[in-house]
Amino acid sequence: MATTDILDTVVTAETPEGILLELRPAGLTARCYAFVVDWLIRIAVLYAVQMAAVFAGGIGIALWLILFFALEWFYPVAFELTPSGATPGKRVFSLRVLMDNGLPITAAASVTRNLLRFADFFPFGYGFAIVSILLRRDCKRLGDLAAGTIVVYATREVSPAPLDTGRAGRAGAAAGAGGSGGGDRRSPRARRGSRASGSTSSRRWPRSSPATAAAAARSSRAASSASRRG
Repeated sequence: MATTDILDTVVTAETPEGILLELRPAGLTARCYAFVVDWLIRIAVLYAVQMAAVFAGGIGIALWLILFFALEWFYPVAFELTPSGATPGKRVFSLRVLMDNGLPITAAASVTRNLLRFADFFPFGYGFAIVSILLRRDCKRLGDLAAGTIVVYATREVSPAPLDTGRAGRAGAAAGAGGSGGGDRRSPRARRGSRASGSTSSRRWPRSSPATAAAAARSSRAASSASRRG
């Protein structure tokens, strides 16, 4: 689904699952800075290889030409297909290339947008690309329009701060124990022993002495004999 403008330089993209994503397209300034960084990296690599190719003669020059072609056309493709979706220059300025629906760029789309750089270069100095980026709110050049891609600012994930439950948890547990125990600071073993002794003593009957038992027996026998005489 094509992106839809919602604010000045913010667009929404709908994923195949129906999830709406907010994307911030990268403007001309950030993309120019990223292009300069990538261009300097390629120049440094070509210069280092050229210094080594001088000692290899004709084979070295042929390898240098092959490397020049590969860096010119496949340097962006190789980095855009990585998980970051960006060349080193774009990563410096927190940019990345995505599909219009917010998904990572595909190999076919990356090759298409980079092969069409020759069209963006016309009439000179990437004139068509500059005009297209300035006129469109989604800041797309001709290669992005053909490939269905967009260059956006990469979102940074913020991890939530862990909750400090150490002291608060211990204080809450101590307060709860104090409130439920009614201020009883004895150990659990002592409290169990107290409850056991209380329950035992409540069921205990008073014991009589031997003398008392004998007197009760004599009085019982006397009362039975008197009843027989009567």
